[in-house]
Amino acid sequence: MQKLIDAVPGHDKEIYGISAEGIIAAGFLLILILIIREITGIVFPKIFSKISVGSEIAKNALSQSGKALGVAAGSWAGMHLVEDISWITSTLQLVLVVAIVVTAFRFVGVIHAFVMWTDDDGKLDGSQKTVVSAAESIMRFLIVIFGMVFIADALGFDLTTMVAGLGITGLALALAAQDTISNIFGATTVLLDRPFQVGDWVVIGAVEGEVMEIGLRTTLIRTSLDTVITMPNANLANTPVENWGKRRFRRWQPIFKLDINSDPAKVSDFCEGIAHLILGHEKTMKEEDSFARVSTLGPDAIDIGCNIYWNISSGKVEREARDGFLIDVMQLAKTHELNFHDNRRRHSS
Repeated sequence: MQKLIDAVPGHDKEIYGISAEGIIAAGFLLILILIIREITGIVFPKIFSKISVGSEIAKNALSQSGKALGVAAGSWAGMHLVEDISWITSTLQLVLVVAIVVTAFRFVGVIHAFVMWTDDDGKLDGSQKTVVSAAESIMRFLIVIFGMVFIADALGFDLTTMVAGLGITGLALALAAQDTISNIFGATTVLLDRPFQVGDWVVIGAVEGEVMEIGLRTTLIRTSLDTVITMPNANLANTPVENWGKRRFRRWQPIFKLDINSDPAKVSDFCEGIAHLILGHEKTMKEEDSFARVSTLGPDAIDIGCNIYWNISSGKVEREARDGFLIDVMQLAKTHELNFHDNRRRHSS
């Protein structure tokens, strides 16, 4: 490096009180860092190409973290090339630390791709998404904390004095950050007790929706109106959580209203037919608790109450099963020559 600097005319002069050698060296180092940055930005994603397959988040994270890693590598190389110019060495040390912190922060996005890569079906379920979300939040938190310490050290702050100062003002900081601390403990409670996971449909107080992400401070919930609610994790530790995603079955209690003048024998056969439909359906369960019986006699209608348990986890599949079941009930009513109640008609005794 010194030979290159000596080859530049006027290297022994000063510009505005700054040594020309330092400015020339800084220029050479800047070019070197930019070159290494571009090379690393191309090579680094290719090294992890297998992991990032199918994940745009990982591809972007690898590309950006690769460039930041290139800046760190260039700064490290520059510190060894120019050891005699103290202000350049100090600047490169600061750039090195910041670049490493940025690299680590951006590399967190690879966690999602790594879990997908190790998964057999290449599709994450709710528990895996919860683990990824929690791991990313924890990693970002730790990177920020340790990054601040390393950057302070690179800036020349006395860490011993800083730690002592934090000890003196620790109580004040704890009081000021009590909400944040409560949210972190709330996130810890959610991750340990697991009342819900990413993808579950939950009701928490007045909030109802699908869990999108569980962070250290907040949990994101997407409502049925497609809005996103940011809920502090501290609320989750003290609020009852109704988790629709943990249902073992889906209970359905339809009521069929028949004409009051229907033949009682045919009504009885109709009930037995519905019971057979329930028991014979491939998507039903808890047969001993399922039934179809006359529940109410009104002035104009006979109510047939049913109790059905669907062994279904998907709302779409449940809607399809209901559709087919109701069509079978309509056909059964026609077979027994029964009419459903029409409240627009007046019935005579």
